[in-house]
Amino acid sequence: MLEHFDVLIVGAGLSGIDAAYHLQKICPTKSYVILEQRERIGGTWDLFRYPGVRSDSDMLTMGYSFRPWTSPKAICSGEDIRDYITATACEEGIDGHIRFHHRIQRAAWSSQEAKWTVEAVRKRRGGGDEPVKLTCCFLFSCAGYYRYSAGYLPEFPDLDCFKGRIVHPQAWPEDLNYAGKRVVVIGSGATAMTLLPAIAKTAGHVTMLQRSPTYVISAPDEDPIANWLRGVLPAMWAYRLSRWKNITLMMCVYQLARRYPNLVKAGLI
Repeated sequence: MLEHFDVLIVGAGLSGIDAAYHLQKICPTKSYVILEQRERIGGTWDLFRYPGVRSDSDMLTMGYSFRPWTSPKAICSGEDIRDYITATACEEGIDGHIRFHHRIQRAAWSSQEAKWTVEAVRKRRGGGDEPVKLTCCFLFSCAGYYRYSAGYLPEFPDLDCFKGRIVHPQAWPEDLNYAGKRVVVIGSGATAMTLLPAIAKTAGHVTMLQRSPTYVISAPDEDPIANWLRGVLPAMWAYRLSRWKNITLMMCVYQLARRYPNLVKAGLI
């Protein structure tokens, strides 16, 4: 007989732990399991280890609504975020529901039985893979949007003629030494924005190639208002006020940019 759960959550990253917390709080009688293909909690924030990896949103809004972010830095490193997720899972008893080294291969829904059949492969400690099959009433995907097996790499003509080293941030080599070297960063998204300043500290020269121009502003890592509130109010009150302050600010900036783009452009430039 197959092992059955009310809910099967895919992924033990930021979203997966959040889903588990609310599930066990709102539906305490429901059984659940989290399947994680990697060996640790953290998802994206454990996978990416490139220099400078950090949040591209402030943790006062990206953090869990039920667990205050108490670090003075609102924009923080990937390691700090990973520790935050792990601590949440351990303190809430969620870590006991996680099964690591489980890579899901397929999921099939049966209307007749009203349940999912999930087929996965479990990596054994001694090596080799073992097939696993589970059933659940509800399948909750918190797998994110990255392909964890390999990052996207465009097809570059005559790539074999390039004598340098090509590196993808998703699989950053620990032995990579770029000190004093000429580096080209392709792209200007969130990863590039965090990677480039870090490698520019020691690289000989860094060039960014971008397809579409973007606006970039320099902002401090710390939120002075949030830090002040934390000093005069209980942690959860300060957190909620800071959270809604930032959400409201971003909503106002967005609406202002949509309605008066030239005004916002002039303010940024």
